[in-house]
Amino acid sequence: METRSFGRLGQVSALSLGGGGIGNVWGSVERAEAVATVRAALDAGITHLDVAPTYGPGEAELVVGEALDGDRPDGLLITTKVSLPDGPPEEFERTIETSLRASRERLRTDRVDLLLVHSQVQPDVGSAATVPLLSETPYRAVVRPALERLREEGAIGAWGLTAVGMTATVAAVLAEAPRPDAVQCVANALDMTGDMWVYDDRARPDNAAVRAAAVAAGVPVIAIRAVAAGSLTDALDRDVDPGHPAARDFAAAAGFRALAAARGETAAFLAHRYALSLPDVATVVLGVKDRAELEECLAAESAGPLAPDELDAVHALRA
Repeated sequence: METRSFGRLGQVSALSLGGGGIGNVWGSVERAEAVATVRAALDAGITHLDVAPTYGPGEAELVVGEALDGDRPDGLLITTKVSLPDGPPEEFERTIETSLRASRERLRTDRVDLLLVHSQVQPDVGSAATVPLLSETPYRAVVRPALERLREEGAIGAWGLTAVGMTATVAAVLAEAPRPDAVQCVANALDMTGDMWVYDDRARPDNAAVRAAAVAAGVPVIAIRAVAAGSLTDALDRDVDPGHPAARDFAAAAGFRALAAARGETAAFLAHRYALSLPDVATVVLGVKDRAELEECLAAESAGPLAPDELDAVHALRA
């Protein structure tokens, strides 16, 4: 498998195994199959596992812990996350340390290579957010120094952000030192943010601009939502309300599915090839939950990047 530059953390495989699928976020899966999927991913050359306490909750980390069973391969990178959605800023540092300790126990490891803030950073005022998020002042004053301290002490190898939300705010914090070591950004063929967009209609997502801000700051991009929470697949693998963002996006992606079918490919295959073709992406996180879904993604990586005219055909669908 192709490897790419991953900043402070060295090299990373073009594909990363995410925790959503193995943690039952994208439909249910038996623990044994999830464990087998992790092991198959490692055998295929994937060098980065990206989990979080909220996937399951805790299930994805438990699956990885069972799959590794204390035997961590050389070169394997493990990312987990901490959620800081609301609360007194003076509690943030304790929350980070408590969450990290619990994650290491579930993962059965004493080393987390990358700790990501799972909460979006919002402006102090006027964000138009519909749920509580991490405001930029406590991020700068409390969270960022706490993460820097953990890295300097060796408790984590690096830290980063979920770079989704108000473009100007995300770009501003990325431009400031100390910068995060990596960020997760939405990157998919139809630029769908889905239920990760938690702002009202006074603002719109601009994922390409967020990725560009990361690249300008020298921060590696971890691509998420390659299949837009299942909307860029042939069929949603879970029941959702008709008004759910995934259901709306799935309906809007009919043209994408038609394009994939005309090429003799599944929508998921084409969607992963698209995300892997983006020059601003270090690695693409997979939301697969079993070995069959993993195999399709591995085949997409083996097929190589899309040609310029193929990318143009996908981009034309956005109109």
